[in-house]
Amino acid sequence: MSKILSLIFVIVFLSACGKDETKLELFNPEAFAYDLGDSWEVNAIVNLKGFVQKENDEDKKFEASVSVSADLETPDGKLIKEIYSDQADYSLDEEIIDIPVEVQFELDSTYALGKYKINLTLEDNFSGGEISGVINFELSD
Repeated sequence: MSKILSLIFVIVFLSACGKDETKLELFNPEAFAYDLGDSWEVNAIVNLKGFVQKENDEDKKFEASVSVSADLETPDGKLIKEIYSDQADYSLDEEIIDIPVEVQFELDSTYALGKYKINLTLEDNFSGGEISGVINFELSD
């Protein structure tokens, strides 16, 4: 019986000492396009939570870092790879609850009116965790 209790203790101890899993989550996606006459300016934003943050010992700031990549899917199904990519680094005096991730790019007048998709991939640079999401928008008169 004591072997079973010892085994249970070891399993519970090892699971408690395991690496904390972060669960990245995207929420509140929005996108819109501004007609600039001879081109379109596309703006998208989505919020990210569940990322790893580190506290800087020197200035007591909380830091987070996220890499962002966006592909564009046109109304006819054509995929334009990495229409946008960037790394966003954040630093705050208090714990960071979520990060607003912004994407901005221009489309010239050769892009047809219709419904588009921004396929986002975000990577937490501290944990290596990755999440993908889609934000829809429309080019219209």
